[in-house]
Amino acid sequence: MATESKIEWTEQTWNPVTGCTKISPGCKHCYAEVMARRLRAMGAHGYQNGFELTLHPQRLEQPKRRRKPTVYFVNSMSDLFHEQVPDAFIDQVFEVIRETPQHTYQILTKRAERLPAYFGDEPVPANVWLGVSVEDRKYGVPRIDELRRVNARIRFLSVEPLLEDVGELNLSGIHWVIVGGESGSQARPMEAEWVTAVRRQCLDAGVSFFFKQWGGWGADGVKRNKKANGRVLDGRTWDAYPITTITAVTG
Repeated sequence: MATESKIEWTEQTWNPVTGCTKISPGCKHCYAEVMARRLRAMGAHGYQNGFELTLHPQRLEQPKRRRKPTVYFVNSMSDLFHEQVPDAFIDQVFEVIRETPQHTYQILTKRAERLPAYFGDEPVPANVWLGVSVEDRKYGVPRIDELRRVNARIRFLSVEPLLEDVGELNLSGIHWVIVGGESGSQARPMEAEWVTAVRRQCLDAGVSFFFKQWGGWGADGVKRNKKANGRVLDGRTWDAYPITTITAVTG
């Protein structure tokens, strides 16, 4: 079934697809890969294939069973727009989304080039927030232009793990930006200046800014548990959402 999430910016996860393959530096220490292997070792249902890409049509109906309006992160354990996921299956996911307008669906991808190819001139359902991952300049930043080509009510960027200074971003048509450092034993450090540069651009452009976490390296440059490093930036937390009615979302 769909599960409650510890991710700070959503409520529940819905995984009609699990498993993925690495395509850019942000994938190097993928949390979902580690979790999938752990779940497989535990004999968890649905993870018999570990982190191999797997479709789960039996999970498609899960959001229909929940009447309470819920914010779902779709495929936290995969990428809905992975090249091995057929258009026909994506169609089924969006059919469920359209049939459950009480829910909000956050869909994040690194396969940004597939977005305009899939949607064409058709608008994204109004209850979908569509986003791309932006971890660096070479791989991440170009995804923003692909996202902008799609007619979506809410477009967002997940700048996590932030691996370098991403420079000046074109935030035209972007409504929300999440920034976070990498966690885990092999976490790569994130400089405070990289974060504040993105925040400055968001504030200047009127884009909602959400600081998720420092990750494995604190603002002081010391490596420690991510919980100890926390998510305070310049003396406060930054928890803005693109729609004010979603401000009660907690992880």
